[in-house]
Amino acid sequence: MDRFAWINLLYDFYGPLLTGHQQRLLELYYEQDLSLGEIAAELQVSRQAVHDTVKRAEEALERFEVKLGLAAKYLADKNRIERALAKRRSVIRSRRSKLGSP
Repeated sequence: MDRFAWINLLYDFYGPLLTGHQQRLLELYYEQDLSLGEIAAELQVSRQAVHDTVKRAEEALERFEVKLGLAAKYLADKNRIERALAKRRSVIRSRRSKLGSP
């Protein structure tokens, strides 16, 4: 999973634990795909202030994950479900081929 997808997943789990300002900046940066400069101009702050806040928010999300592990558990569960569904589909195909059904 790339960094962008990982931060978005962490935000889905832990976003409400961030400050309102951190939430807003991450939404602008990750969801609306605005650059740091665009966010800075919109909020009338420096690009460095936006960068620092985004970095602190990302670090906070990572700390929450280290302590709580919800995203990793979700991914593991999702993987187990996908494997079980694939096995189920394989069994169904096998049974159909034995019966001569398409």
